[in-house]
Amino acid sequence: MRGPAISDMKRSDINFLIHSAERCYRDHGWALPPRPRWDVTDFGLGDWKRHGLVLVNLAEEPEYCEKLMYALRGMETPAHTHKKKKEDIICRWGKLAVRVWAGPPAAADGGIFDIPVNHESRQVRSGDVVELESGSRVTLIPGVYHEFYPLSEECIIGEVSTANDDLNDNFFVNPEIGRYPAIEEDEPPAVRLVSEREA
Repeated sequence: MRGPAISDMKRSDINFLIHSAERCYRDHGWALPPRPRWDVTDFGLGDWKRHGLVLVNLAEEPEYCEKLMYALRGMETPAHTHKKKKEDIICRWGKLAVRVWAGPPAAADGGIFDIPVNHESRQVRSGDVVELESGSRVTLIPGVYHEFYPLSEECIIGEVSTANDDLNDNFFVNPEIGRYPAIEEDEPPAVRLVSEREA
């Protein structure tokens, strides 16, 4: 699913991000499974350096899902929520910022709510940033809006969740956002993305 993209994502940029993620994973001891299922997105906004994410789907089962993600400094996953999915966002390497809201950001009044960080309840205000060092995690229940971005030059990010449905259970604040980008084929693909395999 994609919104009205400002411009298509270039295949050369997708290849660059996949190679960057592979190098970062390798350098920091994260082995990928055979035939990894790659997903690269600019969220249909046409500027992956500001709004982008690289994902590898490690487990996709009816009951649970696991992803390994990668982002460079400046790349943000925009504010969104899920109606069904509960997830842990984990900083696997680097430093990660996760901004959280108890409800839709425009309507959030800065009220205080509890959120588990490293399995311990923490009080935060809507709109606060939770900073995660390597190994730390935040648990997000359905209805909690969140966005995240690296504080380090690059970051390896984990996600462990209940069943994942990217097409029907991602609710972004920005209505222009689409989950999968269109691609401008300016060079041969390093790999085929999940969205291309399922098209």
